[in-house]
Amino acid sequence: MHRPLRVATMGTGYFSRFHYRAWRRIPEVRVVGVCDLTLDRAKGVVDEFGIEGAYDDLGRMLKSARPDLLDIITPPQTHLSAIRLAAASGVNVICQKPFCRDLGEAQAAVALAERSGIHLVVHENFRFQPWYREIARLLEERRLGEVYQATFRLRPGDGQGPRAYLDRQPYFQQMPRFLVHETAIHLIDVFRYLLGEVATVYADLRKLNPVIAGEDAGLIVLGMTNGSRAVFDGNRLVDHRAGSPRLTMGEMLIEGAHGTLRLDGDGRVFVRNHGSGVETAIDYTWRNEDFGGDCVYELQRHAVDALLGRRVFTNAGRDYLANLRVEEAAYASSEEGRRIDLRQDGIGIS
Repeated sequence: MHRPLRVATMGTGYFSRFHYRAWRRIPEVRVVGVCDLTLDRAKGVVDEFGIEGAYDDLGRMLKSARPDLLDIITPPQTHLSAIRLAAASGVNVICQKPFCRDLGEAQAAVALAERSGIHLVVHENFRFQPWYREIARLLEERRLGEVYQATFRLRPGDGQGPRAYLDRQPYFQQMPRFLVHETAIHLIDVFRYLLGEVATVYADLRKLNPVIAGEDAGLIVLGMTNGSRAVFDGNRLVDHRAGSPRLTMGEMLIEGAHGTLRLDGDGRVFVRNHGSGVETAIDYTWRNEDFGGDCVYELQRHAVDALLGRRVFTNAGRDYLANLRVEEAAYASSEEGRRIDLRQDGIGIS
């Protein structure tokens, strides 16, 4: 039997609670330290979740707590320096997204991890949401035949007015790149998970709420290498029909030769065969706990299994750079008013 996997964490903000609750449910894990710039906040998490030690210095925590894995749950500007310290200590890393501030920093982080021999995984949890797992299964079974197009309409409805984002993640207001870097990156990864790699990118981005620094609405059209198209239609100010607009964050439609698949805002999946006016609900089970159908737990469970040699890592740092190249191309496309061909324009090739 393996000894418990020693996990240390960095961050105590809104989203960190999903991480701490998930770690508590994984029996092979022992959380041995929490780090935050404010020691009292770290102590608060230690008391709330029964963790061993609170720290306000990451280097000190890595030396004292001796973790096998560091879970970074802080904003992008902290990522590269934290990964540098973990790599120097030989500690594996799970890092929240947005992964670093830009593609260049992400490439540097990946290089640091590879030189030191540690595992670096990006906490990209949307592909672990149960509806996308079920959709992937249906596509693998060729339920829709050849897929022509997938469209996702992002409509969380949390971006209106002067208090937009302040109650959960106030740093959203100050991000110079917001919709794509923080949110659409989830769907870029989902499209790659479902349809394969991206060849071309066209984007038209804009800012609707004047109180934020970055863009909060826009269209992105991805040309996939298999010939299909993926469309991200995002607007954070508008909501959609759902019990909770934040469950799926929007609605998806996938159209193929044999039929059409629809994901609604309540996590329900429907398939309609070509030529039929009747939709059939797909019966599948999932756990409606914490964020996005318990996807934080599912990702962390996956990472633990991979560290213990039970499976191959998903979203390893090197693989995740493909998402950031698409992101970079989206910003370039919107600024230049043209379609970017990733095979010719050399985005992020080093």
